[in-house]
Amino acid sequence: MSGCNSHAQSALFVVFNVHSGRGSAQALREAIARACAAQGRAYRLFEVSRLHRLSERIREAVDAARAESGVVVAAGGDGTINAVAQAVLGSGCALGVLPKGTFNYFSRTHAIPTDIDEALRVLLGERPVPVQVGLVNDRVFLVNASLGLYARVLEDREVYKSRYGRSRWVALWAAIATAMRPHPGWDLRIRWHGEERLVRTPTLFVGNNALQLQQVGMPRPEAVEQGELTAIALRPSSRLAMFALMLRGAMGRLAESDNVMHASFRSMSVSPARTTRRHAKVAADGEVLRMAMPLHFRVAPEPLWLIKPARSEREDAGR
Repeated sequence: MSGCNSHAQSALFVVFNVHSGRGSAQALREAIARACAAQGRAYRLFEVSRLHRLSERIREAVDAARAESGVVVAAGGDGTINAVAQAVLGSGCALGVLPKGTFNYFSRTHAIPTDIDEALRVLLGERPVPVQVGLVNDRVFLVNASLGLYARVLEDREVYKSRYGRSRWVALWAAIATAMRPHPGWDLRIRWHGEERLVRTPTLFVGNNALQLQQVGMPRPEAVEQGELTAIALRPSSRLAMFALMLRGAMGRLAESDNVMHASFRSMSVSPARTTRRHAKVAADGEVLRMAMPLHFRVAPEPLWLIKPARSEREDAGR
């Protein structure tokens, strides 16, 4: 790692999405100020109160960190962390995380506490280690990327959250409501491991997060910690069967269903079996984007340098 240092005196350049999660923005400001003062660490806040300025503020933070050999910090949910990681990857800078989202899959899988004071202790006391990054058409994803039904669920979830607030129960209800509606599905031509398969599916999900894969009951969730990504495709089924699949996932038994196809890979190409579809809505860590087909999913050739505990409890349990 070059360009930015990450020793104990490096300044912190914090991109803070004030809209992420619940909790007081002022409380986070005070916690950062208190922790940095106690350690004698300099820091700068790059607050984002208008989401259309997120990319601009991230660029400012990364440029400042590179100029002053500092650490870039993402304070927000998985979507904010994804956007910061996109700019940090390849910059030579280390990434720190202060989780403030609803699910916090990325921080939890890397044993970064959701309590802000505890997360600050990790940020100020630990060193960066390399972690795997997924790419879809060169767009970073740290947790998952998908097209089809799952991307539609995320779009609808934002509508429900704007009406009823940000919580896991609102997110679950939005997912159930969306899954119960009819969906046309995709006819896909998938190439991996030197082979080609034609697959019809309402959704294709690619995971880069062992914790999430473990929670829904997929086999070998550790594959994403061994240099691979995991693809999951659902076979077309009735709305009742789709609801049953969601229940299996909630109970951690998704892989037991005959309606689920899955495989691990380092590189995979996905194109429409019919030439009429040239673009797709793709969700990357909760953010829905319009991308040109074919889609190329792969493990990034270089890691992201993340400040995290050297070994998590889950990693220790697997040894």
